[in-house]
Amino acid sequence: MKVLITGSEGQLGRELIKLYPDSVGTSHAPSKPSYLPVENQDAVVRFLASEKPDVVINCAALTNVDRCEKEKEYAYKINGLAVKYIAMKCSEIGAKLVHISTDYIFDGLDGNYLENAPPNPINYYGLSKLAGEHFASSANENLIVRTSGVFGHSNNFPLFVYKNLKNGEKVNAIRGFYSPIHAQNLALAVKRLIQLDEKGIVNVAGERVSRMELASSIAEYFGLSKNLLNESDQVQLLQARRPFDSSLNINKAKKLIDFDFFSTKSNLEAFERSIKVAEKKI
Repeated sequence: MKVLITGSEGQLGRELIKLYPDSVGTSHAPSKPSYLPVENQDAVVRFLASEKPDVVINCAALTNVDRCEKEKEYAYKINGLAVKYIAMKCSEIGAKLVHISTDYIFDGLDGNYLENAPPNPINYYGLSKLAGEHFASSANENLIVRTSGVFGHSNNFPLFVYKNLKNGEKVNAIRGFYSPIHAQNLALAVKRLIQLDEKGIVNVAGERVSRMELASSIAEYFGLSKNLLNESDQVQLLQARRPFDSSLNINKAKKLIDFDFFSTKSNLEAFERSIKVAEKKI
C-alpha cells in the first residue's frame, strides 16, 4: 500500500512518516524538495497523478486560529479548496482520502460532541475546516478524523506549560474544555483506522479536560510546582473567538481501536518521550 502524507512536517505528519517509512511526504515550504502548494489545483493533480498513492492522509492545514481570522481568503484556500482538489483527484485515481479535521467546527456550547452533532463554527478557522470536511466527503473513499488540541514537538499549550513550570514561570490557563491528544497517539489511531478500512467520520481525541486540569496533570506528572498555575478569562485578548467546550465524544473510536490512545496518562507518556527526544538533539 502506497501512502502519501500532505503536511508531513507538522506535528501529526512527522509521527505518521515514522509509521509509514516508505510513504511520500509533502511540505508547504517552497525551500523543501517535498514542496507541494496544496492550494494549487494543477500542482495537486500532477503530483497525485505521478505518485498514484493508494491512500492520501491530508494533514496539510492552516491551524493558526487567529491568522485564519485575519487571512480568510488564504485560510479557505488551504483548509477548504485544497481538500476539494485532493478529493477530486483521489476519486479519479481510486485512492482513499483520510482527512484530518477539528473540534473547532463546533460552537462549544454543549461539549462531548458526537460524530453526527450539527456543526456551528464560531471562527473562520472552524468555518474553513468545515468546508474541508464537505469537500473530503465527496471523495469516493473517504475517512474524516476529527481531533482536538493535538500536541507534540512544536509550540502548543502542554509544551508551554512544561517549559514555563520548569523555568519557574507562571502559567495562565484560559478557561474552557477540550480533548487534547498527543500527535504520536493520534498517528497510531489513524493508522489503525486505515487498517480497519474505516469510512465516514470518527472522533479521535483525548479525555475531556479543562486547560487548568491538563496543566495540573502536567505539573504532577513531571514533579513541577502547581503553585505557578492560574486560570483566567483572557480570551478577549485573542483575535478569534474560541469555543468554550469543544470536547469530542470518542466512544466510537474506543470501540474500533484496541489500545489506549485517549487517556491523559497515555498522552503524557507520549509527551515525555517526545520531550526526551527533543532534549537529546539540543
